[in-house]
Amino acid sequence: MARVKQLNAFLILSILVLFVSADVRVKRQDDDDNAEQNIEELCQDRAGDEYFRLSADGDCRDVVRCTGAGLKQITCPSGLAFDIEKQTCDWKAKVDNCDRKEKPRKVLPILKTDEPICPEGKLSCGNGECIEKELFCNDKPDCKDESDENACTVDLDPNRAPDCDPTQCVLPDCFCSADGTRIPGNIEPSQVPQMITITFNGAVNVDNIDLYEDIFNGQRNNPNGCQIRGTFFTSHKYTNYSAVQDLHRRGHEISVFSLTHKDDPKYWTQGTYDDWLAEMAGARLIVERFANITDGSIIGVRAPYLRVGGNKQFEMMADQFFVYDASITASLGRVPIWPYTLYFRMPHKCNGNAHNCPSRSHPVWEMVMNELDRRDDPTFDESLPGCHMVDSCSNIQSGEQFGRLLRHNFNRHYNTNRAPLGLHFHASWLKSKKEYREELINFIEEMLGRNDVFFVTMLQVIQWMQNPTELNSLRDFQEWKEKCDVKGQPYCSLPNACPLTTRELPGETLRLFTCMECPDTYPWLLNPTGDGFVAK
Repeated sequence: MARVKQLNAFLILSILVLFVSADVRVKRQDDDDNAEQNIEELCQDRAGDEYFRLSADGDCRDVVRCTGAGLKQITCPSGLAFDIEKQTCDWKAKVDNCDRKEKPRKVLPILKTDEPICPEGKLSCGNGECIEKELFCNDKPDCKDESDENACTVDLDPNRAPDCDPTQCVLPDCFCSADGTRIPGNIEPSQVPQMITITFNGAVNVDNIDLYEDIFNGQRNNPNGCQIRGTFFTSHKYTNYSAVQDLHRRGHEISVFSLTHKDDPKYWTQGTYDDWLAEMAGARLIVERFANITDGSIIGVRAPYLRVGGNKQFEMMADQFFVYDASITASLGRVPIWPYTLYFRMPHKCNGNAHNCPSRSHPVWEMVMNELDRRDDPTFDESLPGCHMVDSCSNIQSGEQFGRLLRHNFNRHYNTNRAPLGLHFHASWLKSKKEYREELINFIEEMLGRNDVFFVTMLQVIQWMQNPTELNSLRDFQEWKEKCDVKGQPYCSLPNACPLTTRELPGETLRLFTCMECPDTYPWLLNPTGDGFVAK
């Protein structure tokens, strides 16, 4: 039940915004009720994607945003209210800012002027004070008015990563393109394998192991003769590490989805370097120890709720030798985006993710999540916002609809630039209706009937991008052959079911399933190996 509630909350935060677009004429609420308020004044220095209220009265459902054509209104569905802080609709009982019209306005630095107002190497704070350029956006206010920390987005950070320079960014270590749609190696689309990544978020345990065995049953092979593979972003609590160990043995990729999976989105968006270190490096340490993964293959990260942690997250990832992140989403577009490295500026807008995408240069791959087109009839239906997780496509209510979603989005990728198609799930959604599981398996088997579609892991996508290889040479593509054969037998037939406690989670006794020895205490943030203090 707890997982269902958690999934419901995720869905609401992700997609429950009903767009009711309307031109808005704004009336001044003063003595002269008939005078129009100056829309320019209302929209001055306001981001085009910021929603705000015209009045704090009413049922908290209506907000507007500034556009080139004036103000546009959206209305949340009945029972929901608009959260000004989160900039999304949520259950009314959870929204505590209905009395506020807008997000707090911050003093901005003066970055663009006709004539320089500061000496070379310095920039102006909002109050005209000049400080060193390097001090801007370093998470420590240096201006007296603190404005140096208020313009730090991908577009505004004075120390942001440079725009893509293909002469400097060369494979295998770096890949970028101006709009993100260029195919690595400039191979003709017809010679590019259509890679599909199936990923799962959350704990691996008795609730979903049967689903994974059903999908990855050892009988479904890619055109090169190797079994299809998936990527599992595991969270710690309730995970059965003997099951994770066997997924790894069978050639699937294990990545981390955090240690605590705290349900406060701000914790992730505003997390410090040390928070991200404890959560992700700590989670990796736990998986390596208790799933006995000793080959250094846990190299990927996905942020809970896809709440990216800005530069701090990526600084930690580089320091800890994580190779890729898989949390940033790209808005639905005509042509999907290929994964890219973050040495140069990301090639698309920071979509969602609480607008905390990394602005600086980082030696990390971004396995971008292209939004799915969820329209039932794309040739006829009106435009709808895309969805990044399959289970956040709220209009999908039947297996037949799910099948159409899969095939339409496959064609969107296959018939353009063949960027990898990401199918990202929470297992509980696929298990909620038998027809969803059956439809996914039908889709996989239909795709495997072709000779140019491969179900691969995130790492295998990177390996192909680092060494772009045409379809007719893929049967002998060595990097994909390494994980081709399943080696050995399961490590243990009966794992230890360790009943454990920790001072960090008072009152809870949790079972840790592992083929390894039981630790002294339940592994958690301050003690990820479980060797430290014992709860009294």
